[in-house]
Formats: sequence, C-alpha cells, structure tokens
Amino acid sequence: MTTPDQLLQALQDEIEQNTYGKHPAELYEPIRYIMSLSGKRLRPLMTLMAAALYTDEWRKALKPAQAVEVFHNFTLMHDDIMDCAPLRRGQPTVHEKWNANIAILSGDVMLVRAYDLLLEVDGDRLKRVIKRFNETAAAVCEGQQLDMNFETRWDVTEAEYLNMIRLKTSVLLGFALELGGIVAGADEEATTLLYEAGVSMGIGFQLKDDLLDVYGDPAKFGKQVGGDIIANKKTFLLIEALERAEDSAKTELDKWVSEKEFDKEEKVKAVTAIYDSLKIRTFTEQKITEHFDKGFDCLERLQAEPARKEPLLSFVHQLVEREN
Repeated sequence: MTTPDQLLQALQDEIEQNTYGKHPAELYEPIRYIMSLSGKRLRPLMTLMAAALYTDEWRKALKPAQAVEVFHNFTLMHDDIMDCAPLRRGQPTVHEKWNANIAILSGDVMLVRAYDLLLEVDGDRLKRVIKRFNETAAAVCEGQQLDMNFETRWDVTEAEYLNMIRLKTSVLLGFALELGGIVAGADEEATTLLYEAGVSMGIGFQLKDDLLDVYGDPAKFGKQVGGDIIANKKTFLLIEALERAEDSAKTELDKWVSEKEFDKEEKVKAVTAIYDSLKIRTFTEQKITEHFDKGFDCLERLQAEPARKEPLLSFVHQLVEREN
C-alpha cells in the first residue's frame, strides 16, 4: 500500500520538474519562487490520497493534483497583494521581492498553467473536472470578497463568517479530494462524500487556526499568538464575543476594538480575558469538533477497502491534532 510519504515525494518531484515557462524570466521566476516555498502541500496530497482509495494507478492524478497546488498558490500571490503582506511562509512575498505588477501578471499565468495541468485528466472525465474547478475557483473569489467586505463591518454573524470561510478556504480542500476520486473513476456518491468531507474539514481547520491564534503555544504555533486580536481581525472568536458580550464586558471589548493606539501585549491579555469570561474557547472547540466529526463521518461512509482508507483516515487524524 502506498504511504502518504511516498505520495508526497512523488508530488514534490513533479512540482520541482515544472518550469511553468522560460521567457521573459521576470514572469516565470516568481512562479518558481512561490512554488518552492515550503508549504504543507496538503491539498494536492489529499487529491493523491483520494485517488489511491480507488486505484493503484494514482500517478495519473499527479498533474491534476499539481493544478490544485498551483491554483492555491496563485490565490495566495494575489491575496498577499490585497493584504499588503510582507511575508509568506517566512520569506518575502512576490510583490515585495519583485513588484505588484509582476505579482499580478505571474499570478495570472499560474491560473493558466493550472488549466494546462488539468488537461491531463482523461477525456471522458475532463469536462466534469473543468466545470467543478470553475465553480470552486469562483467560490474562492466570492469568499475573498466577503472577507474584504467584513473588514468594515462590525455586525458580521456566525452564519456569515462560516459561509465566508467555507468559500474562501474550504471548498478548495473539498475539490482536491473530489478531484482525486473523479480521476480514479469513483462513482458520484463517493465523489460527493469526498467533497463534503473536505469542506467540513476545511471549516474545522480554519476555526482551529482562529483558536490557536489566541490560545496556541507560541513555540508550536509558528507565528505570533494574538496577532488576530492586535489586528482586530474578524475571527470566529471575535464575532462570537461581540455577539455575546453584555454590560461591562461589552464596554471593555468595544473599547479595545476601537482603540487606535495601544500596548499590544496589554490588548491581547485583556481581550483574551473577555473571551475566557464568555467561554468563547469552549464554544469554538465545540464547533471545531462538530465540523471535524462531519468530515470523518463522510470518510467513514466511503465504499472503499478498509486497507485503502486507513492511510487517509490516519493522515487526517494527524492534521486534526496539529498545533500549528
């Protein structure tokens, strides 16, 4: 049975061999640069693992899996421009290392190259894959726009936030799993379950990121704990706190989110104390468990050999337990 490590190595070899283009160098070097940064390769690996559920010929999913990773990094390249982010995975972002115009144009080429890679799907399944990819790509853009809309709103509801993260981050994980099933010839019931599993897991992962930003171990989290609080980012925790806070807690929270100048450490400590008093951590953990349980239920219901399902289930369990 092929292991996740073997799948990841095959994927990494495939990514390293892809030049995306040669001339002009300024167009293609940024693509090779962002693709070389040490990401988890979670989404394309999920594509390969889903394919391996149903076929030993999982290598035919390598290029489609790479398409998922190229598209994901294209969205990151453009998101970094919109967010004016200086760093990506600890390294300068493309628009910082080159400039915004190059980052926009290189990102556009990445989207084109993602389609090139998807064209490797067998002809009788290609139309379905392209249609689902287009629906997913549009949903990701919708989620990004909603996220930007939320920056100027203080009345964002839990339902609105969950829908935003479903679109912005979760549907791509769902498509990654669904894609593997389609390439491997799985039936529609199986590919639907794979998609739903990915979406539910994706929401759980984002909620966990929100939680770890406040309550994570700084030594394990990999970035500044409390960064979302400092930036007044509309996370699940802040949205719930704004909705639940009353009296003195509401006054205190409103004060901190409206302050223009403040001591960062003091703000993180004060807002975290409000979260504690409102039991936001417990409620968030319940929501995380709810979405992960939905995802695991979908995976358990897949009609595949237990020996083939085990690597995927074990891998997802490890992701759920992560602290970074």
